[in-house]
Amino acid sequence: MRIPSFTSIVHAFNSFASFATRSAPPPPFTVASTRPLARKSMPTIPFFGALFSSGSSTSSQNMSHPVQKSKEEWQAILNQEQFRILREKGTEAPFSGKYDKHYPSEGLYACAGCGAPLYKADHKFKSGCGWPAFFDAVPGAITRHTDRTFGMERTEIVCSNCGGHLGHVFKGEGYPTPTDERHCVNSVSIKFDAGEGEGKKEEAKV
Repeated sequence: MRIPSFTSIVHAFNSFASFATRSAPPPPFTVASTRPLARKSMPTIPFFGALFSSGSSTSSQNMSHPVQKSKEEWQAILNQEQFRILREKGTEAPFSGKYDKHYPSEGLYACAGCGAPLYKADHKFKSGCGWPAFFDAVPGAITRHTDRTFGMERTEIVCSNCGGHLGHVFKGEGYPTPTDERHCVNSVSIKFDAGEGEGKKEEAKV
């Protein structure tokens, strides 16, 4: 029996929360209640808040990467959404990214911030999670950090060349891939190059 996907769980939760908000009567103001309404505590559940909120893992921000730019320099070369996700560790909405259902037979996905090669086309697989999913990466292209935001522990992945936020990696979900890993990556964080993109990454300035 397959465990329901994150997306199915989130959709079910959102439907329930929306229904509870519309249908639950307001608490009586004449009688003091000794039990808080369950719906009041729902937004504080860390699991669901972590899926779509922007978190910040300071470990990757403090690390030194070959490509270093100031906030103003990044804002000058990235659009608003790219900056929010790559530099402020945001998350795009599920099923909204241009590469979610993009399955080329060859080519390469590079960092949208610095152009460093990250994933090959044959690393991508259909996960149904709502974001581009890869089971492996170009050797040395990504760096992993422990992300403890929202009261839970996940593994954040960033571009090793510039530190741009890509997403998170999950292991042991049972997908039929060689690594049993799912690199859940924002489409905004990457760009596709059908010609493999060799030699196009931005190098560190000496």
